[in-house]
Amino acid sequence: MRRLFPTLAAACGMLAFAFLLNLLYLFNPLTSNLFPPCPLHYITGLHCPGCGSLRAVHRILHGDLYGAFTMNPLLILSLPIFPIAIIRRSWLYARWLPVTIFIVILLFGVLRNIPAWPFNLLAPH
Repeated sequence: MRRLFPTLAAACGMLAFAFLLNLLYLFNPLTSNLFPPCPLHYITGLHCPGCGSLRAVHRILHGDLYGAFTMNPLLILSLPIFPIAIIRRSWLYARWLPVTIFIVILLFGVLRNIPAWPFNLLAPH
């Protein structure tokens, strides 16, 4: 039973992930009320580092890579890193990696809220 639980949990997680991707493929987050708005943007008008991610994934699922990039460039640029990190698990344990990821995300969140060119290109549109 102990060996079955991690396998069952992984299978359930993959099914849930596939279900959510299917919902994201079928329903456009821009026009559907199925997905909630970003709370930070809703309250303050500022774009968090994740703003536009659902719309970006929706566009990727429909084959529009450029449109996805305009929604959240950091997400699109980081997508190739995830499979590499999973394959090379040693990257996940590097001491500098969490700090680097935090700094990049924080910097991206600050830069995309500067209302001047070229920083306004980082905001979802």
